[in-house]
Amino acid sequence: MSIHDDFDRIFKALAHGVRRQILDDLKDQPLTTGALCDHFVDLDRCTVMQHLKVLEEAGLVIAERRGRERWNHLNAMPIQDIHDRWIGPHAAAAAAQLARFKQAVETQ
Repeated sequence: MSIHDDFDRIFKALAHGVRRQILDDLKDQPLTTGALCDHFVDLDRCTVMQHLKVLEEAGLVIAERRGRERWNHLNAMPIQDIHDRWIGPHAAAAAAQLARFKQAVETQ
């Protein structure tokens, strides 16, 4: 499996609003699947679990069993990898271009 396949899975997982909301909910602390289901009153438990499965397959969520409970933890490393690969370099290039434009305008 290539790094490109991993990125494809991550972007697919991030493409849906419910999955992004689940990641936001897990940002501060791990939550049980039941607690996550309570956050989505319009969705049934099976639908929330399907979204969690996509997030797990992308490596964005790590599930831990504690007795009868399933605790879901955010794994932010794949998001950091996306930032390092695309966002950081593109933001730096855009900032450099804006700096050159500013300098050109100011010297005229």
